[in-house]
Amino acid sequence: MNKPEVVFFWFRRDLRLEDNVGLFHALDSKCPVIPLFIFDEDILDSLPKNDARVGFIHDSLLKINAKLKKIGSSLLVKKGKTKDVWESLIQEFEVKEVFFSKDYEPYAIKRDLGICELLEANKIAHLSFKDQVIFEEKEITKADGLPYTIYTPYKNKWLEKYQLLAPVQEYDTSEKFSNFYKINFIFPTLEQIGFMESFIKVIPYNLKNVTNYHETRDFPALDCTTHLSPHLRFGTVSIRKLVNWASHKNQVFLSELIWREFFMQILFSFPKVVTNNFKSAYDGIQWRNNEEDFKRWCSGTTGYPMVDAGMRELNETGYMHNRVRMVVASFLCKHLLINWQWGEAYFAEKLLDFELSSNVGNWQWAAGTGCDAAPYFRVFNPEIQFKKFDEKGIYIRKWIPEFDLGYGEPMVEHAFARDRAIATYKAGILK
Repeated sequence: MNKPEVVFFWFRRDLRLEDNVGLFHALDSKCPVIPLFIFDEDILDSLPKNDARVGFIHDSLLKINAKLKKIGSSLLVKKGKTKDVWESLIQEFEVKEVFFSKDYEPYAIKRDLGICELLEANKIAHLSFKDQVIFEEKEITKADGLPYTIYTPYKNKWLEKYQLLAPVQEYDTSEKFSNFYKINFIFPTLEQIGFMESFIKVIPYNLKNVTNYHETRDFPALDCTTHLSPHLRFGTVSIRKLVNWASHKNQVFLSELIWREFFMQILFSFPKVVTNNFKSAYDGIQWRNNEEDFKRWCSGTTGYPMVDAGMRELNETGYMHNRVRMVVASFLCKHLLINWQWGEAYFAEKLLDFELSSNVGNWQWAAGTGCDAAPYFRVFNPEIQFKKFDEKGIYIRKWIPEFDLGYGEPMVEHAFARDRAIATYKAGILK
C-alpha cells in the first residue's frame, strides 16, 4: 500500500495559524500539509504534572485544531522523544518536506540539529524560518560583526534597521488553508498526555493600556501590564503584528520588546550564560547560599512587604510584575547573597512566561554579573521601592492580607545587608 505523500509543518513556539512564516511557506507546497505538535518527553519529564504552561499549550493547540476542523483538517498531536516520533512519522508517511520555525535556545538547537540529520538521512528536505523575533542571530551586530553586549547601542541599531523595513512583512495564511491535509486525527486529552488541569491560568493579553505604558508600567497596583509575555513565549501572538502596532503606540513598550531580542541574541552568541556569569570577573563571589534564607524568600516571608507580595503573587498566579521582579531578584542576590542561579531556577519553575534568555539575562542584570548589568553597588532598598511604587499599599495588601495585623520584622536589616553585599562583591571580583 502506497504511503500518502505529505509535507509537515512542525509547531513549536509559534502556536497560531495567523501570520506564521513557516506555515505560510509550507502551504505553498505541492503536497498537502499535516500540522504537527510534539509534546517532547525530554522537556515534560522534568515538569510537575499540573504545570500550567503545559495546560496553556494544550488549550492553544485545541483552538488551532478547532479552526482546522472547520476546513476538514486537524492537528496531529504526538507525545514522545522527538527523534522517536519523527522516525515513526517517516515510516507512516511519504514525507517530502518538513517546515518549522527557528528556536535559539541551546536545547532546541541541539534537538533540531539531530532531527535535521535524521531527515537528511532519509532524503527529506527541511526548511526553517525566523518567526519569534524581528531580528535574529547575527542580524544586529557592531561594525566589526561582533554581537552587542550593551543594550542601548543594540536598541539604536535595531530601530535603525527596523525603520528600513517598517512595517515588517506579515504573512496571511488564510487563503492557503485548502492545502491542509484532509483528515481527522484524534486529539489527546491533557490527561492522556500525562498532565492535569492547574488552578493557575494564562491570562488573555490586553493592549488597551499600551498608550500610557511609560506612565503606568512601574506601579503594580494599577494592573496595567499587557500580560503579553506568555503569549510571546509560546507564539500565540505574532511578534511582527505586535511590533508594527507598537511602533506607532508607545516607544517605551517597544523598547521592552527589543530587550527581549537583545537577551535572545546574548544567549545565542554566549550560550555559557545559562550556567555561568557573563562577566567572568564575578566568578569569585563567595555566595552565602543559606537554604533557610532561600526558603523564606521563596515563600514570601522575608519581612519586606514588596519582596513578599511579589513572591506570593508568583506562587499563586505564575505572574509577577516587572518592577517587583527587579526588587525580589536584587534582594535575593544582594541582601541574602544567594547565587542568582537559585533564583533563576525558581522563576523557571514558576513563571508562566519563562523564557530562558530573558530569565537568565534579567537575573544576571539584577545580580550585577551579566552584560549591561546594574552595577554591583546598586542595591535596591525594598522599603523605598514599596513607598515609591505602591504608596497606598494596595498591591501589598492584595498579596499580604495580614499586613495590617502586625507584619513580621525584616529577616535582615537593609543597611547591614547592603554593606555586606558591597564588601563581598569587592572581595570576590577577580582582578
